Amino acid sequence: MIRDSLILAKRSVTKMFRNPEQFTDVTLQPIILTVVFVYIFGGAIAGSTGKYVEFALPGIIVQTIMFTSLTIGVNLNTDIQKGIFDRFRSLPIARSAPLFGAVLGDIVRHSIAITVTLVFGAIIGFEFTTPWWHVALAIIVIIAFAVSLCWVSVLIGMLARSSGAVQGLSFLIVFPLTFGSSTFVPASTLPSWLQGWVTINPVTHVIESMRGLLTGSTDVAGDSLTGQLLWVIASCIVLVGVFFPLATWAYRRKI
Repeated sequence: MIRDSLILAKRSVTKMFRNPEQFTDVTLQPIILTVVFVYIFGGAIAGSTGKYVEFALPGIIVQTIMFTSLTIGVNLNTDIQKGIFDRFRSLPIARSAPLFGAVLGDIVRHSIAITVTLVFGAIIGFEFTTPWWHVALAIIVIIAFAVSLCWVSVLIGMLARSSGAVQGLSFLIVFPLTFGSSTFVPASTLPSWLQGWVTINPVTHVIESMRGLLTGSTDVAGDSLTGQLLWVIASCIVLVGVFFPLATWAYRRKI
């Protein structure tokens, strides 16, 4: 199964590079988001764009990765509608290989999105104030969260009747998680009733872990970087523990 999954992951990556427009959401989107929020809202929120890019860039990375991780459901649903998985089923390969191959192939998209955002952030003034291995750990943490989250999208992709429905349902999940967190503003500036949601929102802890690993500071008072990382690990375990079996069950039922 591992060999077959790696081969199909290569197929997924090859398909991406033969259709460069598929990289729009991991190249242009993070750049546009960074420009919009840093240069339009940065002065009003933080007093200067230099201060705000330090605060907002980790959140923009997490938001981009969340949107990227949820597109796998759309792609899988489209492949099933076109009958590609029927062809895979006729081949002498592991039955779950096409699913795992698609997930592994998406790691390339996540890596491109992170690299583009960090490089562009450095160009406009973002400073890495932590050791290089903290930056490497930040990349590993966000990719692990993205892979854990993708099983939610896989489940939606297996259950929805069309790719458009998958995209609509995915947006309903992403928006409350990203904007109901400390992505663009400090949690302390939000209404008290919203701060309760921000505190338990796993995306908040992913963002604060990224801030701690990239800049050495976090926004949530009373919680250390170690505490934030433990929250992220627990979130990944819960996501995989709940949605991985449901997604694989729906996949086997679908094909």
